[in-house]
Amino acid sequence: MAVIFQVALDFVDLHRAVKVAGEAIEGGADWLEIGTPLIKSEGMNAVRHLRKLFPSITLLADMKTMDAGRMEMEMAAKAGANIAVVMGDAPDSTIKECIQAGKNYGIKVCVDFINSAKVEERLADIERLGADYIAIHTAIDDQMSGKTPFSVLQRICSKVKIPVAVAGGINSENVIDAVNAGASIVIVGGYISKSKDAKIAAESIKTAIKENRRVDTALFKRVTREGIREALMKLSTANISDAGHRAESITGLYPIYQNIKLIGNAVTVRTLPGDWAKPVEAIDIAKEGDVVVIDAGGVGPAIWGELATHSALQKRISGVVINGAMRDIAEIRKLNFPAFTKMVIPTAGEPKGFGEINVPIQISGIRINPGDWIIGDDDGLMVIPLAEADVRVNYGMDCLERENRIREEILSEKSSLGKVMDVLKWEKR
Repeated sequence: MAVIFQVALDFVDLHRAVKVAGEAIEGGADWLEIGTPLIKSEGMNAVRHLRKLFPSITLLADMKTMDAGRMEMEMAAKAGANIAVVMGDAPDSTIKECIQAGKNYGIKVCVDFINSAKVEERLADIERLGADYIAIHTAIDDQMSGKTPFSVLQRICSKVKIPVAVAGGINSENVIDAVNAGASIVIVGGYISKSKDAKIAAESIKTAIKENRRVDTALFKRVTREGIREALMKLSTANISDAGHRAESITGLYPIYQNIKLIGNAVTVRTLPGDWAKPVEAIDIAKEGDVVVIDAGGVGPAIWGELATHSALQKRISGVVINGAMRDIAEIRKLNFPAFTKMVIPTAGEPKGFGEINVPIQISGIRINPGDWIIGDDDGLMVIPLAEADVRVNYGMDCLERENRIREEILSEKSSLGKVMDVLKWEKR
């Protein structure tokens, strides 16, 4: 049996889902999934509309049914869906009602085990009840912690006779892992729906499946802590702010040149105004790739200059952030050393030795702990707490990917942001 390629249309606006659906089918998608966000936003009209546009394509309605199984299967079937989804954690009575209603109304039923610890012990019951498909599914929010469905998938495929679908971060590089683990249906969401060109993205999935090889992709991958720096190179401070639910930035500090990029773990310094002893000592403590972050009270005299910069470059330090003053800006710009500062003055302070290194500090109300990730660009500075860096960075990647798609829709349709995002529809009432 050939592997089925299903595209999940997880949008809240139908017109955007339709555009991606058309591109994906051109690229070789076999089935279309009307995602739960789209069903919650548009209701069964989303199913009806896609059925009208694509009369011969298999449509799956991701109802995520937990109760009222008969009613929800009937709704999906009458709207034109071929398959509908009930959750594996739903009561047996609900799953049974879904399956019986499916037989009555001519719709197949997929039982979705999203983040279910009971999946393996439930398999026999699900098959006995007569489900048509089982889905192994890693939730989007779990993907942000680097979780994947592949290890569970392989075990499940070896234990059941009905077809198994898999969803959760599938892209052109890892889709063969799903196929080789035994999946009959691979469900691809963000890799298609957030791609600049969904047709090309779909073609790359088909190629990977057909040729059983990995097709490289720069985006649509989630990192663990080892991949944070590489991911941050692709992101902006705006992406990180959005990823943190509009997280606040450090304010009042400015880059010393344009097109700046600063990334690294914080070596924090608290010092008195004009006392440059601890900032210089921090250079010796810092490791390659670190950022020295100094709180000098936001005033002068200067605690950093050209000579400190040369020292930092010898250690391959990524940059410096100064809540205070620095000098020798012309020379530091020539050295292309990333620096953010509160002020620039020619007067230097003295090395008195007061202060501490690698202690928590605050700049403009933002707490910075030793080791926290710092990212800076022309928009400003963001602090990413070390303990949640992988999650925040992965959500940042999600924001970047979504923006790439929206930008392409604005340009290709010669449209506006308001129309693409249907802003009037979503204004708070």
